[in-house]
Amino acid sequence: MAKIQGVILAVEPLTDRITSLHIGAVQDGALPSYEAGAHLEFDLPNGETRAYSLVSFDAKFDTPDSYLVAVQREYDGKGGSKYMHGLRVGDVVTFSPPKNDFPLNTSAPAVLLAGGIGITPMISMASALKVAEQDFSLIFAGRTEADMAFCSRLRDALGDKLHLHFDDQSGIIDLDSIISKLGDAHLYVCGPRKMIDVARAKADGADIAPERIHFELFEAAEAASGDVPFEVQINDGTVFTIPVGKTIVEVLEENDIDVMYDCQRGDCGICQCDVLAGVPDHRDVVLSQAERDAGEIMQICVSRAKSPRLVLDI
Repeated sequence: MAKIQGVILAVEPLTDRITSLHIGAVQDGALPSYEAGAHLEFDLPNGETRAYSLVSFDAKFDTPDSYLVAVQREYDGKGGSKYMHGLRVGDVVTFSPPKNDFPLNTSAPAVLLAGGIGITPMISMASALKVAEQDFSLIFAGRTEADMAFCSRLRDALGDKLHLHFDDQSGIIDLDSIISKLGDAHLYVCGPRKMIDVARAKADGADIAPERIHFELFEAAEAASGDVPFEVQINDGTVFTIPVGKTIVEVLEENDIDVMYDCQRGDCGICQCDVLAGVPDHRDVVLSQAERDAGEIMQICVSRAKSPRLVLDI
């Protein structure tokens, strides 16, 4: 789909590290519609893209006249947040139409669990659930209140539907308690990998049906200590070497092998493929523990190999 040009209408610092950007259309007319959980992928000057969730406090998702995103500055990142934090009112940005790898089911009750900057898609979800008159709660956790964006506005918008947790006051959040009280609600989790990994393990342990658990990861997978190159063989017999620091998707694309993918964080499931031989090193947040143990499928945008070679159905 064609890219969209937007203009920065307002820039507002929310915390020491988080800034919100209000974006309008360069040309007259409404912007494309979206649904709760959607994101925009912004073009960076270096040719890469970065995804940021759309924030809506009023559930006006249909042909809006502006978009709102919030960006956390990552000092050790690859430049996306630095570029976004350098934008000023009047600057023009280019981005994809809204995409949604984290859809919300408004026909079922929900518990929304956000960690840090993971609050951004949850705001739109809470707004949508409120308009749908669906039962829900939003649990927002962070190290300190000063680190967390939108707290005051969320209090005003959600009242007793909002539960704030500050680690410096209450210690680490009790995920066992949250999951034990889930009832028939769906659980949506967005935040750092550690929160998602722990929540997933506890949900698996509590025998929560996988279709009731939804995740979005707000960080890309990093190289792990001890990573080594490995080989990938595809259906025509061609073998590619996957070096340290590159993903299977990246190497295949460099060699003109067309593969489907989107998030490149291991949380949308679009790049999933069958493993015909070899042992995957799973680094996604999509697969259940049983699926990981079986080793028959993997997410090739982030996962690597524990064996010298993987044979994939590509």
